Amino acid sequence: MEATTLRKRPLSIKTAAGREGRTAAEAELGEPVSPSARLVEDFYIIVLMGASTPLNLPALRAGIEAQLARYPHFRSIQVTVKDGELRWAPTTVNVENHLIRPTLDPAAVAANPDKAVEDYVASLSTLPMDRSQPLWEFHLFDFPTSEATSTAAIRVHHSLGDGMSLLTLLMACTRSAADPTRLPAMPPLPSRTGAIYQRPRPSAGVLAYLLWVWSFVVLAWHTVVDVVGFFATILFLKDPHTLFKRVNHAETQRKRIVHRRLSLDDVKFVKNAMKCDS
Repeated sequence: MEATTLRKRPLSIKTAAGREGRTAAEAELGEPVSPSARLVEDFYIIVLMGASTPLNLPALRAGIEAQLARYPHFRSIQVTVKDGELRWAPTTVNVENHLIRPTLDPAAVAANPDKAVEDYVASLSTLPMDRSQPLWEFHLFDFPTSEATSTAAIRVHHSLGDGMSLLTLLMACTRSAADPTRLPAMPPLPSRTGAIYQRPRPSAGVLAYLLWVWSFVVLAWHTVVDVVGFFATILFLKDPHTLFKRVNHAETQRKRIVHRRLSLDDVKFVKNAMKCDS
């Protein structure tokens, strides 16, 4: 595996002052980096996506240029201006610099391709990103694993968004293989079967309507209990001990990303068996 240590410090721009006390560079810069984005300065979001077909690099490159790279923060870098303020500065995006074909050990790939991908993805959380270009990367693996024909590991700096928003953005950038002008077909959302979602028909009678209203009262009560329990836990209560609870000084231990396919039903089963809070 090859890795290169890149510069981590934000770029600094020094220019002459322009009119109204602003520098010429500040006039061309975008919005300031938000306080929440500065809090996650050392955090990356890593998304692993598999495809059922071999890697089509020209199509991927064209899709990124047409969709992803047009979003403001995906074509901007963080720069330091007057008084140490961080701002987003628009820059030219060279998509080729963001498409990375890792050089992996052929013997390791042949022996266990899943572990080869997992080991590489685990290392991404410890390697810095190049601050001289927008903070997103596509690491491409054009060999089959047990779950996909080709795989892409997408690493994005946390200042660009959270995991859910980035995953939604990636899905919005995809197109149907049969019709490139349409979004891909998505599985239907599961129907909600709880009493609160089943509004009674007028012919159901007064009792059914009262039960429906009562379901709202129960929902409001559980919401209040959860909020009170949350703040009580912050102030003086302690979470019950589970296998998932961090032990003392565990924050100094090295962590590793491991990929596993889990069913949501299995997660709920484990949660109930361990008596964890929902």
